[in-house]
Amino acid sequence: MYDVVALGELLIDFTENGDSAQGNPLFEANPGGAPCNVLSLLQHLGNKTTFIGNVGDDMFGRLLKERAEKEGIDMSGLSLDKEVHTTLAFVHTFPGGDRDFSFYRKPGADINLTVDDVKKNEGLIRDAKIFHIGTLSMTDEPACSATEYALKVAKESGCLISFDPNYRAPLWDSVEKAKEKIRYGFSMCDILKISDNEIELMTGETDLDKGIAKIREEFDIRLIFATAGPDGSKAYYKDIIVEMPGFKNENTIETTGAGDTFCGSALHFALEYGIDDLDEDKLKRLLTFANAAASLITTRKGALSVMPTIEEVESFLKERS
Repeated sequence: MYDVVALGELLIDFTENGDSAQGNPLFEANPGGAPCNVLSLLQHLGNKTTFIGNVGDDMFGRLLKERAEKEGIDMSGLSLDKEVHTTLAFVHTFPGGDRDFSFYRKPGADINLTVDDVKKNEGLIRDAKIFHIGTLSMTDEPACSATEYALKVAKESGCLISFDPNYRAPLWDSVEKAKEKIRYGFSMCDILKISDNEIELMTGETDLDKGIAKIREEFDIRLIFATAGPDGSKAYYKDIIVEMPGFKNENTIETTGAGDTFCGSALHFALEYGIDDLDEDKLKRLLTFANAAASLITTRKGALSVMPTIEEVESFLKERS
């Protein structure tokens, strides 16, 4: 039995790391990809996880497999593609830590995941408590059909389904297609983690409460988390709305992986408490921990290989109290 299985992209994030002696920008090859970032954080918090995806049978694909396994993630569901190279993303960091992505992905191995690949590994889904996805596995075929098949298996198996849109505009043919797939994710999930920018994209609302109210009018999502970067986060559960402030960190260098860290933290608490009997106190604890963990990851380059531990998060919270 796995606590969480995730499906989706696994790639290299090339992040800026100074300039060479000749004045050329230097890039560091950091293992990344939102679903596996989430699993890495969950492993650091003591959970058992596994991943289904596709990378190239190349130096980067083998590096990703090795690093994910080093974090404790079961990678038996990873396929090594001999035809298509591992997907790459180059990350430009702005002052304050925000970033912009340039993807090298068409073709890219992550979107070459097939229904047959999932069928070979569907036992991993059937043996899991939570199945987690984003939308990047739905930008192109055959990965979109593979994702939809995996969701069908997860529903049949009684998994809780967790969804983080993780919208990346350059990877979509159109905004309309992206919104269609995000709405499909809304219709399938039990747990939703969504950012303030994605709420505005889907509802036209900049106010979190108004935006989430519109989503809840149409979709019966049992537990929703809305994040607003350093400004904190909110949880929406039944008739309860809980808000907790973020932790602005003077040591922030980039924000890559902050949302994934929050999401992994939220799923950790969902595993601990369940989602049938949450209350305001539990949701406050969850948001405080998740905000702190997300703040910590912004002080590190990359995400998958440098996720914080429980001890680091608790120490950070003690300092900030």
